[in-house]
Amino acid sequence: MNRHTLPGKATGRSVDEITQGRRLRRMRKADWSRRLVQENRLTVDDLIWPIFVIDGENRREEIAAMPGVYRMSIDLAVREAERAAGLGIPALATFPNVDLSLRDQTGSHILDADNVINRATRAIKAAVPQIGVITDAALDPFTSHGHDGILRDGIIVNDETVDQVAAAAVVQARNGADIIAPSDMMDGRIGAIREALDANGFQDVAIMSYATKFASAFYGPYREAVGTAGLLKGDKKTYYIDHANSDEAVREAEQDLAEGADMLMVKPGLPYLDIIRRLKDEFAMPTFAYQVSGEYAMIRAAAANGWIDGERAMLESLLAFKRAGCDGILTYFAPDVARLLKS
Repeated sequence: MNRHTLPGKATGRSVDEITQGRRLRRMRKADWSRRLVQENRLTVDDLIWPIFVIDGENRREEIAAMPGVYRMSIDLAVREAERAAGLGIPALATFPNVDLSLRDQTGSHILDADNVINRATRAIKAAVPQIGVITDAALDPFTSHGHDGILRDGIIVNDETVDQVAAAAVVQARNGADIIAPSDMMDGRIGAIREALDANGFQDVAIMSYATKFASAFYGPYREAVGTAGLLKGDKKTYYIDHANSDEAVREAEQDLAEGADMLMVKPGLPYLDIIRRLKDEFAMPTFAYQVSGEYAMIRAAAANGWIDGERAMLESLLAFKRAGCDGILTYFAPDVARLLKS
């Protein structure tokens, strides 16, 4: 039954007669009335700030493809964590750029308790215990070939990679990570991580699954940031989801939840708003989007050229995630947005 015909049936009047006096613009005429009926809101509680960490002291390196985003040594990362906490940002997601001499075919340095990401976690949690730290157990920043898994005879091997990812998750939890967010997209990784965390006494460490990570053209600046852009041979289509597929994304999310994921992530963000909506409707679980480096870079570049209002575009893009059903967003804009919302 068409809901628009119901009033007519009840009153004997036609739909045209009933809607003739309806003015949807009435509630748009003033700021106060627009705020009164606003359906979705963006708050600082929705923000997760991804940062890039490097070795050394007092080092800050701007990433050419991501204006305003820097690789930072741990001491500076701690200062930024303090600033983020002061702005009310709930959590950081940390990503390393490690020296080439520490990378190998298996990404074994990820298991080192004193690698840069684990030292950063310890330092941030010691200085700012109230802020959440999210770490990625994927191998790509630690491999000499830039892939997310162990490379054997030209193939990314699934099960051996899963074993190492799960072991890395335990090391990261032991060093203070609050949430493990594995981005490698290997089959069975969520179940293996959950089992390993529980077996080692980390039942309270949550898992944010990169459940639907797509083979995308939007990752380029990130790969520059973590130092894999020049290393990667071939592509990641054998383990990331084809960007033409949405039913497959739902199946991936369902499997990860069955294996113990606490949260779902969609990556990239804006090109996949339909996936966000489907996952939220299907599973009603905490759902996040990663507004990836390419999305960030496009807005920054267009704003720098005067083609768009960068501030308005930034806020509009983030509100789109909320409208699609997101509970939170990983975004490099987080400090800028937090400052705007605070002011």
